[in-house]
Amino acid sequence: MSADLLNVSDLHASYGRAEVLHGVSLRAAPGQVITVIGPNGAGKSTLLNALMGVLPTRGVIDYRGRSIVALPLEERVMQGMALVPEKRALFGTMSVEDNLLLGAYRQVRLGNKDTRSQMERVFTLFPHLKERCAQLAGTLSGGERQMLALGRALMSQPALLLLDEPSLGLAPLVVGEIFRTIVALRATGVTILLVEQNARAALEVADYGYVLEMGEIALEGPARELARDPRVIDTYLGAARSRKSA
Repeated sequence: MSADLLNVSDLHASYGRAEVLHGVSLRAAPGQVITVIGPNGAGKSTLLNALMGVLPTRGVIDYRGRSIVALPLEERVMQGMALVPEKRALFGTMSVEDNLLLGAYRQVRLGNKDTRSQMERVFTLFPHLKERCAQLAGTLSGGERQMLALGRALMSQPALLLLDEPSLGLAPLVVGEIFRTIVALRATGVTILLVEQNARAALEVADYGYVLEMGEIALEGPARELARDPRVIDTYLGAARSRKSA
């Protein structure tokens, strides 16, 4: 049996008749941060949606040693997968606390009704959320909404956390806080699949990386090696990084 938590092979995914992913393969071991970088339109968000069961797929998706290709989205959530979508998908007219409680759906279904202790762990990661516990989610800043979306996913205590562009549209200081949180989560044993356009930040926190271009894996390797790859530097990290590495 594979030691990988997630093993994807020859994955194809489509929107209608338009195939977006063309034979993608990737792996993630328990406790790793795996990043997928690439340009707009490469299929990064499609990959996460395909893994969660939002889109029809062809190919192999093995999770915890068993195929989940036939499982609907809800069952994948119950198996310990959680997605933080690019648009956050919060309930703006509900409080921060109520949004977090919705994230505990899986744990309640599993019979664990002690949601308060998990919420306190989320507040330890994001103290700002505790200060705004009764505030409506729709009134939060962009950074706070991202923290809430991440915190809501963590309420399910996932084994595999899928993050879609968590730094998108955020101020640099908030971006730094989000990526520090990703590092802290790795230390707890959560496996993270991180889709990012901020290639520099993603490769700094990741163990292994994939470059997705036009729906196919163009490059892959340990994150530190990818960060030194001339093609990655020229295309995704910029000339400044190239001079720094020289």
